Amino acid sequence: MQHLFDKLEHYSESDIYPYHMPGHKRNNCNQLPKALYTNDITEIEGFDDLHQPEGILLELQKNAAKLYGADESYYLVNGSSCGLLAALSAAVPFGEEILMARNCHKSVYHAAYLRQYKVTYLWPSIIEEFDIFDAIRPSQVEEALEKNSKIRAVIIVSPTYEGIISDVFEIAEVAHRHGIPLIVDEAHGAHLGLAPVVHENSCRLGADLVIHSVHKTLPSLTQTALLHVNGEYIDRAILKRFLRIYQTSSPSYLLMASIDNAMEYIRLQGAEAFSVFQSIFLEMLSKLKQCRILKFLPYPDKKQDIGKLVISVKNTGISGKELYDILLQKYHLQLEMAVHSYALAMFTVNDTEEAYHRMSTALLEIDDMLCSGEWIFNNKVSSFPSTNSQEKQTRADGDRLSLSEAWDCATEEICLDTAAGRISGEFVNLYPPGVPYLVPGETITKENISQIYQWTKQGFKVQGIIEKEADPYIKVVITKDGKFDKQYDRENE
Repeated sequence: MQHLFDKLEHYSESDIYPYHMPGHKRNNCNQLPKALYTNDITEIEGFDDLHQPEGILLELQKNAAKLYGADESYYLVNGSSCGLLAALSAAVPFGEEILMARNCHKSVYHAAYLRQYKVTYLWPSIIEEFDIFDAIRPSQVEEALEKNSKIRAVIIVSPTYEGIISDVFEIAEVAHRHGIPLIVDEAHGAHLGLAPVVHENSCRLGADLVIHSVHKTLPSLTQTALLHVNGEYIDRAILKRFLRIYQTSSPSYLLMASIDNAMEYIRLQGAEAFSVFQSIFLEMLSKLKQCRILKFLPYPDKKQDIGKLVISVKNTGISGKELYDILLQKYHLQLEMAVHSYALAMFTVNDTEEAYHRMSTALLEIDDMLCSGEWIFNNKVSSFPSTNSQEKQTRADGDRLSLSEAWDCATEEICLDTAAGRISGEFVNLYPPGVPYLVPGETITKENISQIYQWTKQGFKVQGIIEKEADPYIKVVITKDGKFDKQYDRENE
């Protein structure tokens, strides 16, 4: 089997001169390494076409499908975002209804907007000790589908950003009993199913469409992903149509070679690499049991994925952002993300023993300092989300505008403290992880305002909030004579 990077290197060493794109002509320019340029090509003779693969790219995609247990797999160079857009567009006709986990990534909301879907939310419960979303339960899906026979697909996130895994097998069974497909955003689970020590992946558990970010948990370059399709619910021709729409027409061969390289590494060394990974990760967790005030999401656990170190700072006197800053500034350890009540460090098969040693040493030292009262920044760290799932469900059910309607309305920027009762005209979220706290069309509550103020005061960058004269502003939908003011009508006046 020929691999893409070998083929690229062989071509770069040939005497063929490039009278074609890209404009660097395989000569290095300024500061970037020469190897990036010499191996960067376009769709030329012998290198196949991602949008109509018949040669090496077709074979590589077949290899990926075999590795994950999928019927078919597609390389993605626009990240999981384009895979989610294509999956939803292919599974659900324009204007129809979907059942969607409320903790989905913002790209799922973008699909709902573009395709004008009517959305029913599945609200995960909250793991109170850590203030993170729990798994979606099969019974939730069953109940929602029993209530609404018009729903055309179910989409959930598993594992979540923090590594919580849903019972995909049972959820797929529920969806299929109702004659509709299950889409799983498994972006943070590209490693699942690749070794006995990790959880099974959603392809083998019955999901119809599964999206993996190869770059998140496997040794691949940023922006690389996979889309897998299984069963008979999804029309392959329509799926390919939407992939051509949402993927770039100039796919990077370096990115595709990176996917191939990661797949080959897992095929040859995956079992051993994951066994070592699990062993060292568990050893670190064992050391961290000495912490007296910092808490960690338990692994192994039937719902917790390997590699996600969730560090709770509740009742410690510091926020997750402050822990994040301490680890970066004092110990030179860069975490994945932080919110007010916890921080998240990610480990993969490519971490060395040094990574585990430095993290455990730093956290044990910080825990000692917190216990001694040396670091006290806050008296209280608030919970997220600020309302429980049932209260949120009530608010969502009372929204007056759909996402697609609200995002096309004209908006105005108003001071956040005057926004209670108004309809949000923009997404509001912390990034990462990119899960919307407010969605266009949702009514803004006093609790929402209080939570956003807390985030801004704690130094978090809140997307969708505009800072004006030291006060936060928010976009809300404009009404005229009791009717919603359409943005496009305004632009044409």
